[in-house]
Amino acid sequence: MKTARQNKLLELIENNDIFTQEDLAERLINSGFNVTQATISRDLRELGVTKAPAKGGQQKYAVSNNNKTEFNETLLKVLKAGYISMDYAENIVVIKTSSGMAMAVAASVDALGLNEIVGVVAGDDTILCVIRHKEKVFEVMERLKKILNG
Repeated sequence: MKTARQNKLLELIENNDIFTQEDLAERLINSGFNVTQATISRDLRELGVTKAPAKGGQQKYAVSNNNKTEFNETLLKVLKAGYISMDYAENIVVIKTSSGMAMAVAASVDALGLNEIVGVVAGDDTILCVIRHKEKVFEVMERLKKILNG
């Protein structure tokens, strides 16, 4: 349940401008998760979520990019829980995930901070990872496999 809740939390932050824990709690409750402010606060800390500037001078929640090399256990659990398979086409690595898990897994892949990955785009159950040079595709895939099996 914790992993599913944290996956939804990451998805909500990625897809919406969320300014308060109350707003996040309301959205999680509307998504079927029974949460308290303490649970949300703990999840935000574990996932490395911070506040970032938004339009109008407000601060909104954002997945932190400051410590991309620090891949925590929670993100590893998210990656392992959602991952199904991986393939490639030219300079794109395609990751298949469980339904509804692509955004959370993509956030986990992003948090790895691999320089070879230019960016990731997530749908519902598919992630496209754009690799800087097609010669690095197999290297990226191998690194991801080691992380998944490690």
